[in-house]
Amino acid sequence: MISSLKQPPFNYQDTIKNILRKFSIPWAVTIIFLAVILIIPMMALIFQSASLGWENFWQEATAEVAVASYIFTFGTALAASLINAVMGTLTAWVLVRYDFWGKKIIDATIDIPFALPTTVAGLVLATVYSEDGWIGRFFTPFGIQITFSPLGVFVAMLFIALPFVVRTLQPVLQEMGSEIEEASWSLGASDWQTFRLVILPPLLPAISAGVALGFSRAVGSYGTIVIIASNIPFRDLIPPVLVLQKLEQYDYVGATVIGAVLLFISLVLLLIINLLQQWGKRYADN
Repeated sequence: MISSLKQPPFNYQDTIKNILRKFSIPWAVTIIFLAVILIIPMMALIFQSASLGWENFWQEATAEVAVASYIFTFGTALAASLINAVMGTLTAWVLVRYDFWGKKIIDATIDIPFALPTTVAGLVLATVYSEDGWIGRFFTPFGIQITFSPLGVFVAMLFIALPFVVRTLQPVLQEMGSEIEEASWSLGASDWQTFRLVILPPLLPAISAGVALGFSRAVGSYGTIVIIASNIPFRDLIPPVLVLQKLEQYDYVGATVIGAVLLFISLVLLLIINLLQQWGKRYADN
């Protein structure tokens, strides 16, 4: 009776055959590529930071200049993302619901921040918003300086993050159609009630995902901001520029720590974006 309950001996040959049977070249190529390009570099940064010890790591990560750059960058990116949430929603609404001359041209210009090299974008913004630039000249008489100031970083983040909100919202608005608005109006609802109770709820997941994407892009941007900002500590210095400055000073430990902090923040933002996208899918299915 006891012998009948014993498990059969482990067969290594059958196990190897099962593994080989499930093995495929596309799967292996994908895993190797992701490991070399993504996983190994991130793990190297994490292990390099861990080798410093928690006390040294915390000291470098919470240095005054580093904390000031975190607060400035995240605060500015959050403000730009909130404005883009409003203006991006309005832009997507106009592009989907209205027909007008030049619509295709305006729709194509939304993708310029994606296609334009970041340094070129920074140069263009610095030129346009300079004291004698096409737009900056209108602010100069009031003593408002845009380039080489925190305001310039804010403008650059607006420029960088806007397409994410617009492109995330456009498919949702196209699928929504105008029938639900007409049905709401036929039941006696006002324009504000229709927007607040009928239109906005289905758009919230897409708006949130677009804002999160734009926020993460603004936080990690370097090429555009480094040109339009003065890059002065405690004024408008962002963490990516701080990493470069530390490397130029041969402070590899400090650069590694700041890079590890940015990596951790990027992973958290990625998790938030995935949760928002899943929320949007569940909302659409319901």
